[in-house]
Amino acid sequence: MALTDVAIRNAKPGAKAIKLADGGGMFLLVTPAGGKLWRLKYRVDGREKLLAIGAYPEIGLGEARRRREEARELIAFGKDPSREKQRDKVRARLKAADTFKAICDEYCEKRRRDGVKGWAPATATRSEYLLSLVCGSIGKLPIGEIEPADVLTAIRRIEGKGKLESARRSLQLAGSVFRYAVATARLASAPTRDLRGALTAPTVTHYGAITDARKVGQLLRAIDDYDGSGITKLALQIAPHVFVRPGELRHAEWSEFDLDGALWIIPAGKMKMRKAHQVPLSRQAVDLFREVQAVTGPAGFVFPSVRTRARPMSENTINAGLRRLGYTSDEMTAHGFRAMASTLLNECGKWHPDAIERALAHGDDDKVRAAYHRGAHWKERVKMAQWWSDHLDTLRRGAEVVPIRDQGAA
Repeated sequence: MALTDVAIRNAKPGAKAIKLADGGGMFLLVTPAGGKLWRLKYRVDGREKLLAIGAYPEIGLGEARRRREEARELIAFGKDPSREKQRDKVRARLKAADTFKAICDEYCEKRRRDGVKGWAPATATRSEYLLSLVCGSIGKLPIGEIEPADVLTAIRRIEGKGKLESARRSLQLAGSVFRYAVATARLASAPTRDLRGALTAPTVTHYGAITDARKVGQLLRAIDDYDGSGITKLALQIAPHVFVRPGELRHAEWSEFDLDGALWIIPAGKMKMRKAHQVPLSRQAVDLFREVQAVTGPAGFVFPSVRTRARPMSENTINAGLRRLGYTSDEMTAHGFRAMASTLLNECGKWHPDAIERALAHGDDDKVRAAYHRGAHWKERVKMAQWWSDHLDTLRRGAEVVPIRDQGAA
């Protein structure tokens, strides 16, 4: 006889457990302590088994019967309801563990150790910071439950603070995390794929750079008169000669230099394009590096922090030095030495554009072409490095600059 709600409510505990049958193998177990538990008895492969459905009154009679029918359907398809219940619990635990923050951390760790294709230290630090801005809103959510509106809300909070470029980049990185979750079978599709065009496009700004030859001379003379830290002054003097990225200069280590051979080899792990970069050094650059080496060498960072030699100088040191000289961020920045060299080297017409691009360590999507030009322009780059330093000396002295364009390569 099937149970009723009244019969269940009126059921009293006894000295021993009491079973009240409802049909289809399901019964209510009334324990001596007064508990009322739903159980389903069934057979799989000839073996009798027992499935715990839940406790009354949390699971009412109607819900218990619904769960009984679901279990009977599984049995009809040859599945064991108890085993499926255990699997559901495991899936739920995994789902709870697969939060956006957890997968962010896993993704960032993977990108840090991806060899030549991995993030450079500076890129990793910046990317992890931008992802932390997103994690503040959705970090604790299981990644499978995150919808496009959740991501958009998180990104809009960044955008609302006027950080348009950070918002754009954060959305890109979040998309990479979601695609990683898809690739590792923890997500069906990335919720960021439909958010393109949802953000306000940031105004493109360029690094402040002096590219007028006469003003370059004024800058070089100002640097020579710099009255701050001696190491900062040397960094400012070296920067225009080598025109590497600011992070590559401040992370330089003495083990990377062959001053006798006038060569600096920057390891792939420190390069934006994740490829080792050879920098030919002019006589002037070698002399300046030897001055630094007398102070900070022979091992460790070329430009260590003022607080500890275990870390490189701050990323703001060179820019702060330029501000001390009176140059605003719109006029000149540490990164501006690259634009200075690129502009003036291209304008002089003496050097092949590919040689200049290689000197700037710009990437080339064509791997065969890139490999060819790395070798084909090395000798030209060595000559160009010396010519450039000589030209800087000329500009420093304030000599008249005649813009004569020589189409032949040196």
